[in-house]
Amino acid sequence: MNIQSALIIGLFSLLLSPCASKAQQQGDRAYWLYEMDRMARPVLQSLANDSLRIVMPQVTSKQVDNKAHRIQVQYVEILGRVLCGISPWLALEDGSAEEQALRKQYRDWTIQGLKNAVDSNARDFMRFDLGGQQLVDASFIAAAFVRCPWLWDQLDKPTQERLVNAIKTTRQFKPVFSNWLLFSAMNEAFLAKFGYDWDQMRVDYALRQLEQWYVGDAMYMDGPHYAYDYYNSFVIHPFLGAIMDVIEEKTKAYDTMFAQIKKRNQRYAIIQERLINSDGTFPPSGRSIIYRAAAFHHLADMARKKRLPEELQAGQVRGALTAVLRKTLESPSTYNNGWLTIGLYGDQPGLGDFYNNQGSPYLCSVIFLPLGLSAADDFWTAPELPWSAKKIWSGADAKKDYSIGF
Repeated sequence: MNIQSALIIGLFSLLLSPCASKAQQQGDRAYWLYEMDRMARPVLQSLANDSLRIVMPQVTSKQVDNKAHRIQVQYVEILGRVLCGISPWLALEDGSAEEQALRKQYRDWTIQGLKNAVDSNARDFMRFDLGGQQLVDASFIAAAFVRCPWLWDQLDKPTQERLVNAIKTTRQFKPVFSNWLLFSAMNEAFLAKFGYDWDQMRVDYALRQLEQWYVGDAMYMDGPHYAYDYYNSFVIHPFLGAIMDVIEEKTKAYDTMFAQIKKRNQRYAIIQERLINSDGTFPPSGRSIIYRAAAFHHLADMARKKRLPEELQAGQVRGALTAVLRKTLESPSTYNNGWLTIGLYGDQPGLGDFYNNQGSPYLCSVIFLPLGLSAADDFWTAPELPWSAKKIWSGADAKKDYSIGF
C-alpha cells in the first residue's frame, strides 16, 4: 500500500459508521468530504479507468418518456453534474494531509476522465449531439470550468480543443423557452472565459428574457408561467451569477442589470436559508425534487463565493447546509450498490420525472461547493450557529424577514 492510499484510508476509516457519527466527531468538513467521496468516487474512478459505461447502472424514472434515449445521454449528464459541484475543491492547495492526498487522487481521476470523455477511441467517449438534453449537461460541464479555471489549465491542448468542439456541438439544439436559455448562455460564457469566439446574442437573449420573467422579491418565472419549485436555485440564480462573473469582464453593457442581479442573489440566499427546517428537511415541492440537496445550489454557491448577505453568518449557513446534507443522504436506500437512487429521502421512484436517469440525481453534488473554500476559512472554522428555523422553533428571539420590495 502506498502512502497516499494509506492516508485516504486513514481518513475514511474514521468515518465509516451507519450514522456517520465518527465523521461528525471529526468536524463538518471531514463529514462533507466523506459524503463527497462516497458520491463522486464511483463516477470519476470509473471514468478514469475507461469503464463508466460498463459499471454505471442503466436506471431511469418509472415515468420515463424514452428509456433508450435517456440511458444514451446519462454519461454526459453524470459527468457534468458531478464536476459542477466538486470542481472548486480540486483547485485548492491546503487542508490536512489526508484531504490533500484525496484531492490528488481526484485530480488524477478527473483529468484522465475528461480525456476519455472526449477521445473517440475510448470506451467512455461521450457524444454531445444526441439531443437537447445534452445542451443542458454540456452547460454543467461548462459551469464546472467557469468555477475552476485551474482545471482547464491542467488539460492538454488536444483535450481542450475536443471539449470546446463538443460544447459547440450543442449549439444545434434549440433551448426550451425556460431556464434552458441559461444553458445556452453558460456554454457561451465558457467559450468567452477561455478566449474562444462566443455568441453574444445567445447570452444577451438569455439575460434579457430572464429580466422579463422576474416577478419580484428575488423570484423568477421559469418560462412564461410561474412554478413553485426549486429551479430558482437548481439553475436560475447560480447560472445568472456565473454568467455575470464572466460577462462583466467582457463588457459594461449590462452593469445596471448585473447590479440588480447581485441584490436578488443576496435576497434569494436569505429565502433559501429560511426554507431549511430545524432538522434539515425542506418542502418537497415541484419537479426535479430528486436532485435532493441541489435545492440549495444557490445558497452553497453564495457561501463559496463569499457573497452571503450580512444577515447570514458563516456558522449558521454551514450548520443549515450540513443539516440538509445529513437529512437527504441518511436513508439506507439513498445508494444502491454505491450509486444514487431516484428519490429525495432514499429510493422513492414515484418522485421521478420523465427525464430522469441514473445521472440525474447527481446534481446534488453542488451542495459541496463550499469545499472550494480553504479549510481555514471562517465558513469552516466559525462556531456553528442556529439557522433561522432552528432558532425560531426553539423559542429563541429572531429578526423578522422582509422582502426587498421590487
